[in-house]
Amino acid sequence: MRLKVCGMTMLEQIKELESIGVDFAGLIFYPRSPRYAFRGGLNADKLKRERLTINKIGVFVNEPEEQLLRLVDEWRLDMVQLHGDESPRYCERISNHVNTIKAFRIGKDENIPYKTYPFNDAVDMYLFDTLGAQYGGTGEQFNWQLLLDAGIRKPYFMSGGIGLDDAKKVLEFSKKEKNLFSLDVNSKFEVSPGVKDMDLIKQFLKVIK
Repeated sequence: MRLKVCGMTMLEQIKELESIGVDFAGLIFYPRSPRYAFRGGLNADKLKRERLTINKIGVFVNEPEEQLLRLVDEWRLDMVQLHGDESPRYCERISNHVNTIKAFRIGKDENIPYKTYPFNDAVDMYLFDTLGAQYGGTGEQFNWQLLLDAGIRKPYFMSGGIGLDDAKKVLEFSKKEKNLFSLDVNSKFEVSPGVKDMDLIKQFLKVIK
C-alpha cells in the first residue's frame, strides 16, 4: 500500500518521510490553507539542495495556469493535485506538462461516475476526499462503499480523516478495490497544522506496508 502524507511545511520532516519509506509528500500551494507550503521556512531552493527522491505532489486550488506551471518547475514537482473547481480542459492542459490528479469532494449518496466522467481523459489519477464547506480537508471520512459501487477504473488516492485506527480497515478495503493507488493522510497525524507526528506515521506504515 502506498502512502502520501500531505500538508508538509518542514524540510526535516520531508526528509524523514523519505527515510522511513513514505511514497509521496504533499505540498499545499493554497495561501488560505493553514498548511501552506511556505510556512515553517520551507522553500524551493532548500528542497532542491537536498536532492530528495520522495515524490513531491503540489496541491493547488484554482491556480492560474502559468503560475502553477512555474511552481512545478521551480519546486521540481513530480505530480500536481487540483483541488478546486478546475475544468476538464484546464486539467488536460496541465496534464500535458505534469502528471495530474483531480480531487473530488464526496458527500452523502454522491454519484461518483457522473462527477468524474468529464475528467476521464483529462487527468492521470483521481483523489477522493470528504465534502466540506471549504476546499481543504475536513478530517472526516466519507462512505468508502460509494467508491466500490462506482466501479472506478482509474487509479486513485483515498483521503478524508484516515487515522492510525483505520489501518486494518483500509487494508480490508484494498482487497476489494484494486484501483486504490495510495492513501492520503494529513490532520490525523499532526501535532499542529503542518507539523506531523512522525511516530504515528511510523506506526501506521508498519501496518499498511
